Amino acid sequence: MKYKDTPFGKIPDSWELASISEVTELVTDYVANGSFASLAKNVTYKDEEDVAVLIRLVDYNNDFKGDFVFIDEHAYEFLGKSKLYGGEIIISNVGANVGTVFRCPQLQYKMSLAPNAIMVKFKENDDFYYFWLRSHAGQHMLHSIVTGSAQPKFNKTNFRDMLVPVPPRDQQDKIVSILQPLEEKIEHNNRINKNLEAQAQSIFKSWFIDAPESSSWETGTFSDIIDTMIAGDWGKDSPLGNNTEMVYCIRGADIPDVKSGNKGKMPTRFILPKNYVAKHLVAGDVVVEISGGSPTQSTGRIASISQSLLDRYDKGMVCTNFCKAMKPKSGYSMFVYYYWQYLYDKNVFFLYENGTTGIKNLDISGFIETEPIILPPVELVEKFDAFCHSVFDVIFANGLQNEKLANMRDALLPKLMSGEIDASDLDL
Repeated sequence: MKYKDTPFGKIPDSWELASISEVTELVTDYVANGSFASLAKNVTYKDEEDVAVLIRLVDYNNDFKGDFVFIDEHAYEFLGKSKLYGGEIIISNVGANVGTVFRCPQLQYKMSLAPNAIMVKFKENDDFYYFWLRSHAGQHMLHSIVTGSAQPKFNKTNFRDMLVPVPPRDQQDKIVSILQPLEEKIEHNNRINKNLEAQAQSIFKSWFIDAPESSSWETGTFSDIIDTMIAGDWGKDSPLGNNTEMVYCIRGADIPDVKSGNKGKMPTRFILPKNYVAKHLVAGDVVVEISGGSPTQSTGRIASISQSLLDRYDKGMVCTNFCKAMKPKSGYSMFVYYYWQYLYDKNVFFLYENGTTGIKNLDISGFIETEPIILPPVELVEKFDAFCHSVFDVIFANGLQNEKLANMRDALLPKLMSGEIDASDLDL
């Protein structure tokens, strides 16, 4: 196969080059709907549920689990040029994560595009260009049009002028046919994991909160079923002095990934060996985020440390100093985890935060010592614990499979998108 040089590397001679404007039927954004003055007059953001959701990068990062920003019917119709229906390609064009590419989901609400993002519709084969924009070459081209350092951004004009490859349509389709099943399997596993987590939470509520016999159970606090709490550690970013023990540090930002069965992107740090002895996490521990939060998201996010998670890492693990680890009594790990999650979903932790500006901190000692909870018979708690451990094993098995699928996809993506692997030669 013969190749030719392009701004994003060598591509096959049979592939053409075109600007985004030549291959798209629509490139739009929030400000396409009117002046800043008219937008401010006609669009009001709401925390409470309403007609439509503004789709933001943070929603993508939170796997579209809320907390959403809503708008009313008038605002939704005013933003007619940026309505979303599901499946559209969205690209973040402002901020630290500029260039992030994702597909708009299907939600139970009407949807509209939030500021700081561009929505793109291609004339044909959205799927191919979705993969290309996420490839190394696509990301390189997106970042080549970014301006600004304090606030990185790119505009629609520069985006429309950006060059993209245009393989023959049959090759586009073949590339998609190779990559799409990997994406679909990953999404399938994610849906299974979400359902398993929801089922476990539902069983917890059925067995312990809604159970008729719960009225006769003893009451107490989390301090009755938690043996110890362990402070986090951040250490150094490289070996320094006596900080020689390499560990992975689970942060609040890693909690959503861990809950989904994924490894997360935990950084490695170097801490004192004696601190590792005292602070390393073991199966059954639970990690709580004690600093951070927002007006709509409290502190108190929690992750369960399972053996399935620990097995994914080649070094030991501690939590950061913005988190704390709790060691429940034997057999109570899953009960603590799901009870804590139940109260978190009821926004109880807002009542235990201090600080009115900047970072909020959770009064975790006050919470575990004063928040009243029911204390069911130990045999029922242990039965629930055993059930949940089997659920977590499945969740993390799916997460491990997703990691392998993602590695395969990410290895194939640049080779297919550059023509290094000729998709037409692959017999799938």
